[in-house]
Amino acid sequence: MQKEKWCFIDTGNQDPAFNMAMDEALLYWHSEKLIPPVIRFYGWNPATLSVGYFQHVEKEINMEAVERYGLGFVRRPTGGRGVLHDQELTYSVIVSEEHPEMPATVTEAYRVISEGILEGFKELGLDAYFAIPRTEKEKESLKNPRSSVCFDAPSWYELVVEGRKVAGSAQTRQKGVILQHGSILIDLDEDKLFDLFLYPNDRVRERMQRSFKNKAVAINEISDRTCTIDDARVAFKRGFEKGLNIELVPYELTDEELAFVHHLAKTKYATDDWNYKR
Repeated sequence: MQKEKWCFIDTGNQDPAFNMAMDEALLYWHSEKLIPPVIRFYGWNPATLSVGYFQHVEKEINMEAVERYGLGFVRRPTGGRGVLHDQELTYSVIVSEEHPEMPATVTEAYRVISEGILEGFKELGLDAYFAIPRTEKEKESLKNPRSSVCFDAPSWYELVVEGRKVAGSAQTRQKGVILQHGSILIDLDEDKLFDLFLYPNDRVRERMQRSFKNKAVAINEISDRTCTIDDARVAFKRGFEKGLNIELVPYELTDEELAFVHHLAKTKYATDDWNYKR
């Protein structure tokens, strides 16, 4: 049986406003039925702190540290917590809610889409599985996160290797389309990450950073061989094809499409109004 064809776009390393604008543009084009479903890979130049749509920047983020490290900064259109995009492969999946393989609930759609990531980890020789909160206490902690840091606790169907979270994802639904994007950590500078958030005092930071070590991990901490970003690109492209049972076909953006993305980046995602609005 012939596999369904999805678009594959690798935009390489781009600035934070462009990255978020590209995801929104793809969602819009797919909602208008101009393009098939899309898998996109990307990186960040400069390395960037992204915050969730509902996060309060003044209360939670140490903007002095963001500037000191020379990081980019952007608010995502998706929920979730702060993510340092540095040594990682970032992916996005854009697919209609009406797609026959997409379950109606956010949680179940996460699971289906994340099969691609699960298979990607297997391609790298890692034994990954889904975290499913079992106790009421675990479920409650998902609803009321203690920390501003995204990788602090596995949420529904997040991917876990040896008990630690390796890929964090966020999802939004607009115009009848699911946008799920997330980070696959290759390497992680924990001290830099924790410098980017505000804490009531040093003791709280130390406690959170200590517990974080037991919960979150980058691929190169647990892999027998060093994994590069390019290794990850190959593995996760195969993983998405296998996990979603699709064929990925490279898609080249037209000049008009690129101009649309740049305009959206400039007028929305690069503005203080968007990034600091809460």
